[in-house]
Amino acid sequence: MSSIRIIGAQQNNLKNVSVDIPKHKLTVFTGRSGSGKSSLVFSTLAAESERLLNETYSAYIQNQLTKYEKPDVDQIDNLPVAMVINQKRLGGNSRSTVGTISDIYSSVRLLWSRVGQPFVGYSNVYSFNNPAGMCQRCQGLGYVEDIDLNELLDYNKSLNEDAIKFPSFRPDSWRGKRYLYSGLFDNDKKLKDYTEDEMNTFLYTKPEKLKNPPDNWPRTAEFEGLIHRFRRSFLLNDNFEKNRFLEDVERVVTSRECPDCHGKRLNEEVLSSKINGLDIADFTALPIEDTVPFLRELKSEKEQVIIEPLIKQLEVLKHVGLNYLTLDRETPTLSGGESQRIKLIRHLNSPLTDLVYIIDEPSVGLHPEDIQKINDIMLDIRDKGNTVLVVEHDPDVIKIADQIIDMGPGAGQHGGEIIFTGKYQDILSANTPTARALTHDHNLKDNHKIGKKFIKLKNISKNNLNNVSVSLPKNALTIFTGVAGSGKSTLLREGFKHSDAIIIDQQAVHASNRSNLLTYMDIFDEVRTIFAKETGLSKSMFSYNSKGACPNCKGKGIIKTELAFMPDFSQVCEVCNGTRYKKEVLEAKVKGYSIADILALTVEEALNIFKNNASIINRLSRLQATGLQYMTLGQSLDTLSGGEIQRVKLSKYLDADNNEETYIFDEPTTGLHEEDIPTLLNCFNQLIERGNTVLIIEHNLTMMTHADWIVDMGPGAGIEGGKILFSGLPKDLLNVDESVTAKHLKRYIMQ
Repeated sequence: MSSIRIIGAQQNNLKNVSVDIPKHKLTVFTGRSGSGKSSLVFSTLAAESERLLNETYSAYIQNQLTKYEKPDVDQIDNLPVAMVINQKRLGGNSRSTVGTISDIYSSVRLLWSRVGQPFVGYSNVYSFNNPAGMCQRCQGLGYVEDIDLNELLDYNKSLNEDAIKFPSFRPDSWRGKRYLYSGLFDNDKKLKDYTEDEMNTFLYTKPEKLKNPPDNWPRTAEFEGLIHRFRRSFLLNDNFEKNRFLEDVERVVTSRECPDCHGKRLNEEVLSSKINGLDIADFTALPIEDTVPFLRELKSEKEQVIIEPLIKQLEVLKHVGLNYLTLDRETPTLSGGESQRIKLIRHLNSPLTDLVYIIDEPSVGLHPEDIQKINDIMLDIRDKGNTVLVVEHDPDVIKIADQIIDMGPGAGQHGGEIIFTGKYQDILSANTPTARALTHDHNLKDNHKIGKKFIKLKNISKNNLNNVSVSLPKNALTIFTGVAGSGKSTLLREGFKHSDAIIIDQQAVHASNRSNLLTYMDIFDEVRTIFAKETGLSKSMFSYNSKGACPNCKGKGIIKTELAFMPDFSQVCEVCNGTRYKKEVLEAKVKGYSIADILALTVEEALNIFKNNASIINRLSRLQATGLQYMTLGQSLDTLSGGEIQRVKLSKYLDADNNEETYIFDEPTTGLHEEDIPTLLNCFNQLIERGNTVLIIEHNLTMMTHADWIVDMGPGAGIEGGKILFSGLPKDLLNVDESVTAKHLKRYIMQ
């Protein structure tokens, strides 16, 4: 019982893997991107733990839970309950903040209800989600939204001509018909010709029954002015409809600070209650760094029972490098790394033990100075009697492992095997990609490409930046360093706000689960043309979004059941077995491959299949050039990691004729093995050789050694940052005593 035993794992690219993972230890899984780490840890071990746990519930409960298919593995013994801590952003909506998600706001509300003067009520009235406490004007959101009628309406058109410029109000939609079929308007009259009364009726009528409705008007329906209906449908809630039409909503709706509460979300009475001059919203707007000194000044003896635990919670957030955040920061604005650290802290405080914690790249978004802090938390979780499994590339995390399981040797079909198991000291003498990365000597680049042309960013003030200016060399690789929250992203985003700079970040591509690698790279249309030509079927038959879709799952590959008040559950479509296509489409083959077979190919495999098609090869080669040769052509874009998304975006620019452009990247090494970094550097060098400028926000020390120029920000985060400590050649940074980047870079090139 001292180890978790996996026997015969063949999920995805795993080649009949069997391994013992020690319990109550910290095991780090290493290997190149696509080597099989996630297939073993997440798709096999975590999925099976979740599936078996779900089976312990009653049939009724099981029907409400996410359905997990049994992974392709012969046997797993001694498997504990798994807690997965991934990099998915915390999400939520405008009502979810760092304070609410971490439960710290509950303690803050309790403190204000006990100590705040005057007394205005118990802790629940201090909640902006409670009708008794929220500002009535903005309903506790802190902002009000207005509808731009010039964006919503085309005054030169009639209702029949699609005058309402919003997808779900088209003339043939059920919402559009509520205006066309009302009998209140001349449907061929242009909006610009409406009388004042007609326009008021059209826009502002409150819901009411029609007195003499036409025959085609729904019997029970009420007529409602467009503004009221739009506001109710898209503004009053963060709902599915709003997310579905997000681009159009953002076009039509303008947002501004609530004029009643000035963004504080609470009503006037609640905000009148103060502690040492601060209302509760003032306190939550402080950087976490400043909340602790404020609380330490409170001398109330009887309230120490609230204050001391609250300080402890805030100190832990500081310890993992989140001291620059505020408790009122909305969770959708947090990065994947910030979200992951908050999740980790929640588990650190849990009384549960003997679980297996599975943590996906905890170093993401962290400066080397902060990695030791996250290491401490993972070791604390282990020491409470849990098993900790970490998928990681960072050498500073690998060093703390009790056990290392190295996978490879390559990616995709060239991976899927365990090539090393043992201690850190032992891997240093092994012959694997990870071993080579850990023992590689690092030196600063000495042939810097610094010309006489510079981009000047002047007098930038935003967040923690106060009148900051800096010059950046053109046609060179500049890396922006500094701890998380030091101001790197703010400097670049504000500095290039009104420029034509190309920003390639980790934000998900605006795509549904129907978008894949082929559609994003504009190859799918060409592939479908080839299949149509060779098989005689129409081109639309080879689209799972059109005629070729499996009739059972409508081309999704899964059957998803949405349940009110409960989580959705999904299962692989039993008709098409997840391929998304009709049977007759799957039987139509080119060179022995069906269209579903093509979508299952990796980029590397597809390069061989399409070797005679120059345009397809060109675009696939660009994906390979960024190190994504292990990805499958049909991989849904919403399953990509932040680093993969960034590399897919980058691939679109690799053979462009662009020169004299400025490219900005945000931590492009995310999810990348050290041995794969040269591949990414080649891409950046290509851009520079064509006359472009490349600016990168990065924590990775290997990337720093390849910089032509470094801009280091700090010295700390939040109000302790926001200054440029250094801007110049990397070798000169090493002499800056105030810089924590200099300290770690010096260690890295001397070890």
